Amino acid sequence: MSKQILSNIDTKLTLEYIINTKESVIFERKGVFKPNGDIGFTPSKVADVIIGMLNAEGGVLVLGINNGVVEDLNSLGNVKLNDYKQIVHDMVTPPCFIQIEEVHIDGKLILFYHVESDKERVFARKDNEKVFFRNGDETKELDRDWVRKLEYDKSIRKFEDEKREDFEEVDFRKSVLDFYKKKINFEGDYNDLLVYRNLAVKEKGKYIYKNSAILLFAENPENSIPSASVRYIRYDGNKQTTGTNLNVVKDERFEGCLPRIIELVKRFLNNVFRDYYYLDLESGKFVKIPEYPEDAWLEGIVNALTHRSYNLQGNVIYIKHFDDRLEISNSGPLPSIVTVENIKETRFSRNPRIARVLSEMGYVRELNEGVNRIYDSMKKSLLSEPEYIDKNDMVTLILKNNISKNDDTISEKTMKEVEKVFITLNDSQKQILNYLIVNKKATLSDFKNKLGISEQMIRDYLKRFSNIIEKDTDKIRDKNAVYKLKK
Repeated sequence: MSKQILSNIDTKLTLEYIINTKESVIFERKGVFKPNGDIGFTPSKVADVIIGMLNAEGGVLVLGINNGVVEDLNSLGNVKLNDYKQIVHDMVTPPCFIQIEEVHIDGKLILFYHVESDKERVFARKDNEKVFFRNGDETKELDRDWVRKLEYDKSIRKFEDEKREDFEEVDFRKSVLDFYKKKINFEGDYNDLLVYRNLAVKEKGKYIYKNSAILLFAENPENSIPSASVRYIRYDGNKQTTGTNLNVVKDERFEGCLPRIIELVKRFLNNVFRDYYYLDLESGKFVKIPEYPEDAWLEGIVNALTHRSYNLQGNVIYIKHFDDRLEISNSGPLPSIVTVENIKETRFSRNPRIARVLSEMGYVRELNEGVNRIYDSMKKSLLSEPEYIDKNDMVTLILKNNISKNDDTISEKTMKEVEKVFITLNDSQKQILNYLIVNKKATLSDFKNKLGISEQMIRDYLKRFSNIIEKDTDKIRDKNAVYKLKK
């Protein structure tokens, strides 16, 4: 499929992109016609999507793609086609600036609606005053209570758009700008790129950069924005202690532009997290599991970097690593339309320009995929459900592990012995081994309660495992003896 750039406004829009890209909070495609040729997606429905994007994070609506097929909007006729072009003026209030681009593919006309989010205003339909909001890949109507919350949340979006006349182009990290240019097929210079993504403005012949550009691309954003960094602290145990009982065993700080911090933290944590093993009862092989799934902790860190309140300076993003859990904290309460209860379904970006760039660079996932992925990856790893705490102007994500239950590691020799005989075992014998692997120790009574077979049969099975299992007792016959895997 063609990778030729179709848009003069957004260089990532190729035919392949507009047909295959998953719909999201910042991208939607719609066909106009029903199978019988009647109009299905009316101008009023287009207005609802545009209003939803204006109130959320902006984006692009492609009109004229229906289940992968390019329609020809010329077949609407001039009058009806003009209705689609006049939507912004006829149906949206307050006045806004939406760029409508006519694109021809093999002689067929489609429309691109380029929508920039508005930092301060809430938009609605002119005819019925309905307010819409783009949430994931859906456009939802908001009730009056949600509209009030949206008005408040928009008031805290201004920091990333503040201009910094004291920042110079020489302080950008050029390699990251080059990476971004390549990602979106942009061929202009760095300043053109930043103006193009509303990260800079040109005034009186001079380029002035915004806080969003500094956070995304500066060599050292903390020179301009204090506390724009991440701090990792490893504690010995499950609690944080101070004074003479201070239990900090590692303290690392990560600085730089946001993409660089993400890469540095990712590399670091992959090296510090421990592994444990579980026995796959189908294959009879031991499977290595990390302390936490990368999808969970990386998404948590990226979300914290993307959505934190950078105007609340003084607190960095904290990654606190305890024996039994990981806590990722960032400054700023959740937006008022997002709660701990609805965080899997509702999204509002405090820094939509930053979120959009990180999304285009491949770091931020759309449609609340990031939060859902945290939950899904923890579930697949058989770990506790993630926990969010919104308290004292801090949002904290807590991930709990099973490592504390697996402190007694299994020796490589024992794992090989188990794998060697596993295929020859019956179900009860397999359950005995797995019970010890999971629980580390057991008595005859434990095995009997778990398996529902006689103690004599259990003893016979245990004798077979004399090279794998050891009995911890001083007596020859001891029904309370504790059985363990050999070290």
